[in-house]
Amino acid sequence: MENLISIPLIIFLPMLMSFLIISPLFTNNEIILRRYTKTFCSIHFAYMLLALILFNSANPYQSQIHFFGLDWIQTLGIKFTFNMDAISTILATLTSFVFLLASICSKMFIRKNYKFYYAMFLLLMSAILGIFTANDMFVFFLFWELELIPAYFLIAGNFNANHSNDSKNSAMKFVIYTFLGSMVMLLGILLLHYYNYTTTGILTATFENVLATEIPEKIQYFIAICFLIGFAVKLPIIPVHTWLPDAHTNAPTPISMILAGILLKTGAYGIYRFNYEIMNTTFAKIAPYLAIFALINIIYTAFVAYAQTDIKRIVAYSSISNMGLILLGLCAYNKMGLSASIFHMVAHALVTCGLFMICGIIFLRCKTRDIRLLNGIANNMPRLFGFATLIVLASIGIPAFAPFISEILTIISALFSELSSTIKIASVLSLPLLIMSSCYMLRFLHQSFFGEQLECFEKINDISVNEFIILTSVLAGLFIFGIFPNIILGVIQ
Repeated sequence: MENLISIPLIIFLPMLMSFLIISPLFTNNEIILRRYTKTFCSIHFAYMLLALILFNSANPYQSQIHFFGLDWIQTLGIKFTFNMDAISTILATLTSFVFLLASICSKMFIRKNYKFYYAMFLLLMSAILGIFTANDMFVFFLFWELELIPAYFLIAGNFNANHSNDSKNSAMKFVIYTFLGSMVMLLGILLLHYYNYTTTGILTATFENVLATEIPEKIQYFIAICFLIGFAVKLPIIPVHTWLPDAHTNAPTPISMILAGILLKTGAYGIYRFNYEIMNTTFAKIAPYLAIFALINIIYTAFVAYAQTDIKRIVAYSSISNMGLILLGLCAYNKMGLSASIFHMVAHALVTCGLFMICGIIFLRCKTRDIRLLNGIANNMPRLFGFATLIVLASIGIPAFAPFISEILTIISALFSELSSTIKIASVLSLPLLIMSSCYMLRFLHQSFFGEQLECFEKINDISVNEFIILTSVLAGLFIFGIFPNIILGVIQ
């Protein structure tokens, strides 16, 4: 098994493909570049599925890269080492699937600068996979920062006729927020690395060897807060969330799918890997206060989503609300809560991919994302209306779909939390999310598709084959995981 599944191959092959695309070997031919990227993403996803099927919790995938027979920075105990446990394997497979959907989606929404776009696309894929598989704090930080480069260009880049100058501002806002948070996170990594050495005498930065239990309590709290600030920006947690709606609104549809489907999950994964695992004693004490922020995320952004008129911003704010639910599951600090958080990462990724695809299709046909200007498009787009109805119902937690399982598990896990009554109260107060999500998502569905059809929408076409494939894949995933949740929960447990 170890010989069959190679973590360096999973991480660095997309980077190698990116360098090949940007090299003179490839021309700026749309068809060749698109088919090349789509074929590669298909093979990569098939390989990740194999890794998930063969995964054995007693023998997780591990790998270490040496440089001329030495560790990466041997004098500091920093190793270029990787590990794929159950959670890493699930999230890496999810990453590969979302990038496959985004590569198919790119055909409809990317109209120029193909070479640069697909190069940055695969580089971003490589960086995110590195985040989910890194087994050293400094290697994790390396990929965390590397992800900023392609993400900036993909948000700000001029890849279609609808490009606006706001894209550059949104991309810069995203980079500044993330970079400032990363500097605080780096301070936490350096302090943890130093104090771990002074208390244990072992110079190491690998996750399983970094222990925080012997570090002075005040220093532990400071380090834990440094990590939380860094990851709060990416999750995001209010009040450092304002970059997300702008980035989603101005990014191309395939990139919006990646941002909401995968990039936000890196923040939750960071909290799990650093705070939940390494700083576990401190996290257990901070969790009740963090649950309050989770509750604010869930409730406040749900109301903000209802006030939006741009369908992309509605989905963006709903993502922030759902990230609060993931955070609440982690705050429960029990096995059920952890399983619920990971399951909701998968469920939310599928939902947002579907919703952003629907938003992109509507804008492509109708040239507007304002629900006040959309009426009766279901008459000419019955297939899109059918998919939109089912995905919207899934997003609000209707039984038989994956979000229903994860939302119920999260609320129950918080009710059974043994840390504090604050977490129990937060779980009860988060129940209005189910009501509010129904309000703003059904409002989006009703105002966009129902009503008297406007004259300007009488000649619009229904979805194409590629759009049908993407929406069918999303819906199939939501239904399969909703009926058979143990496909994911069994791997985690």
